[in-house]
Amino acid sequence: MRNTMRWAVLIPAMLAAQMALAGAQTALAGDRAVTDDTGRSVTIPQDPKRIIVLHEPLLGLPLLDLGVDVTGSYGRSDDGRMLTAVDFIDTVLAKKGPKPTGIGAVGQIDLEKVRKLDPDLIIGTERDVDKAGQLSAIAPVYLQKASTGRTRGIGVEEDLARLLGRQDEFAARKKAYLDRVAALRAKLPPSERERTYMAVIVHDQVNLVGEISGAIQALEDLGYHPAKVDGMGAGKGLGSIFATPLSPEIFGRADPDLLVIMNSYAEKDRSEAAIRARLDKIMPGWDKFLKPAREGRILYLDSGEVATPTIASAEHTLDAFGARKE
Repeated sequence: MRNTMRWAVLIPAMLAAQMALAGAQTALAGDRAVTDDTGRSVTIPQDPKRIIVLHEPLLGLPLLDLGVDVTGSYGRSDDGRMLTAVDFIDTVLAKKGPKPTGIGAVGQIDLEKVRKLDPDLIIGTERDVDKAGQLSAIAPVYLQKASTGRTRGIGVEEDLARLLGRQDEFAARKKAYLDRVAALRAKLPPSERERTYMAVIVHDQVNLVGEISGAIQALEDLGYHPAKVDGMGAGKGLGSIFATPLSPEIFGRADPDLLVIMNSYAEKDRSEAAIRARLDKIMPGWDKFLKPAREGRILYLDSGEVATPTIASAEHTLDAFGARKE
């Protein structure tokens, strides 16, 4: 009787231990080790469900374009309202429904808000390496290259698709996009299929657009090549992500086959009329002495639509290119 009672106690305990071990093994099997773009070793979930991004235009938009939900985002309020002039989710994706919850105003991440969202993955850019230590105590932190000189066009979206196992979704999106590119290129005269472009964005001065954006991807897929710009100084700070200051003298001499101009995405009005008005203040008479302006070789773009490294931004660029005045 005593042995029977002992086994009656031991067997459930053994079964519970086996189940706990099996659960732990299953959890471990659901994780995988990766190396991020700063060389850090990170163990991330196989299929993360609660992702926080530290830069919404560069990281959140590519994820959303792939159909990946974003739980939290830097630069939004608690109720998901964007704290800057343009909401890229609305502008680029026309996405309806709930927005990511904010994790702090621009300039400071609120760690308590991050903890409350209970993320299973945090994705930042290579510029967030100083924050990785603190944030890693909350969830795995993966740092993605996302600046000019380290990636081009929609490379961020492709990289994130590979990271999260969304290669099929990316391939389908890209195929549909490239079909549109091919149809548009077929309508171009042979002389317009291998030409140069210069893309600038106007803030309080004229800035040369960097290599990372859907706009650059679309222009180069259409067959345009960057025009050589001599005598240009390197950008500093945030300018090296998307734009590099361009002197009025260099801009005034610019003569690419296609000059692409967009207004700052900090402005609510990013129309052609607003772009022209801003340039009139910076460089009075620009449309009289700038050769591409005199000859009608300008494409005006909405920076809010085309600035993100997504297929969606590339598609907006195709829309504007196809509708441009000849």
